[in-house]
Amino acid sequence: MSCPRSLKVFDTVASQVSALSFVDIFNFCVFLTFTLCYTYQLFYVLVVLTRRAPKKVARANHRYAVMVAARNEETVIADLIHSIKVQNYPAGLIDIFVIADNCTDSTAEVAREAGAIVFPRSNDKQVGKGYALDYGLKAIWEQYADRDYEAFFVFDADNVLDVNYFREMNATFDAGAKASTSYRNSKNFGSNWISAGYGVWFLREAMFLNQARLTLNTSCAVSGTGFFIAADILKAAGGWKWHLLTEDIEFSAASIIDGVRISYCPTAVLYDEQPITFRDSWNQRFRWAKGFYQVFAHYAGGLVKGTLTNPAGYRFACYDMLMTIAPGMLLSIISILFNTIIIVLAATGVMSTGVAIASSVTSVVFCLCNYVVFMFVFGVLTTFVEWDSIRTTTAKKIRYMFTFPFFMLTYIPIALIALVKKAAWKPIRHSISVDVAEFSEAEGVRLSSK
Repeated sequence: MSCPRSLKVFDTVASQVSALSFVDIFNFCVFLTFTLCYTYQLFYVLVVLTRRAPKKVARANHRYAVMVAARNEETVIADLIHSIKVQNYPAGLIDIFVIADNCTDSTAEVAREAGAIVFPRSNDKQVGKGYALDYGLKAIWEQYADRDYEAFFVFDADNVLDVNYFREMNATFDAGAKASTSYRNSKNFGSNWISAGYGVWFLREAMFLNQARLTLNTSCAVSGTGFFIAADILKAAGGWKWHLLTEDIEFSAASIIDGVRISYCPTAVLYDEQPITFRDSWNQRFRWAKGFYQVFAHYAGGLVKGTLTNPAGYRFACYDMLMTIAPGMLLSIISILFNTIIIVLAATGVMSTGVAIASSVTSVVFCLCNYVVFMFVFGVLTTFVEWDSIRTTTAKKIRYMFTFPFFMLTYIPIALIALVKKAAWKPIRHSISVDVAEFSEAEGVRLSSK
């Protein structure tokens, strides 16, 4: 009696599967791939919400060099230098080097007057931050070798540091870290929806990626600014050898493949100026998207191999980094393009399969809505968890939770065009001057509440 019933169930399932169009199967495979690859990041959220990051205390103070690659940054460079000069850390153990890279303004003069050592650089062939850092690093090795710097910090000219930044990062270095990133906040979160979009994204990266990685003792990733690299790592590399469009992510991928664990210091806070025009934002994120594709092309193979052959405890870091540089958004773009093509073919009479067309329309709507909802949830979660850290009014904090998903939606055309169009480094204008003391007072409130 049970056999006929089983056959009936099997026939029902088989008929339902056969009724699926090739569009349904394709969309399901894309959804399943995305889910399997990135679900672990939801576990990261749980880790951050339920566990505290480890706290480190330094036994000794170490000597550091600061490198700042600056191009036409006369408006903001002095604020960064001043915020380094007033650190709660022995001033004699920090030297500041500014690489005035192809400047046509008074960046070099302003930096010297503020107390930095300046290396002017003029090179219109090798353009980009990586080349400027390599130039500065080799000049330091040649002219200041006797100072025996133990690690090199990298900042952007528009940054401002909390007064305890070096004290906190020193504790991370003293604990044995060969490289470490820090907590990246925004100087101008409340300027408009664009700067707020960046602000939420970087806070989300700090809290729900790097802090989770630190807590789980896996590797983090450096992100543009606010990090150090141990001197022996740079010596072994022979200089700053990472010259792709996103040299920071390239360094991270290469280091993780080599078994170098990148740390994170949640109590070392820097403030970063975000673009406020869509043109500047487009140019910057277009370069990032192209750079991620470059890093994926160069390092994906090594990361896949690392997930299988690296020592135990370092394999997951390779997988995590692979997912970071993998064009995950590309899966969504491919799905949207595929289904759009089906709809267009139907509209022009080339295809007449009604079921497939309905599936394509449903899939496009589902993909876009799912992306918006996911980003909205992350934006709300990040905003409320980091409420005291966000420097703007309550009304703007709430408003920008709703604009954040649309800021992220603009990544879709950027990522698509980056597939086929060349990208070059373009300067982003910085003009917001801030009082470091004001930011430090706000940071004291943030840390006391955690």
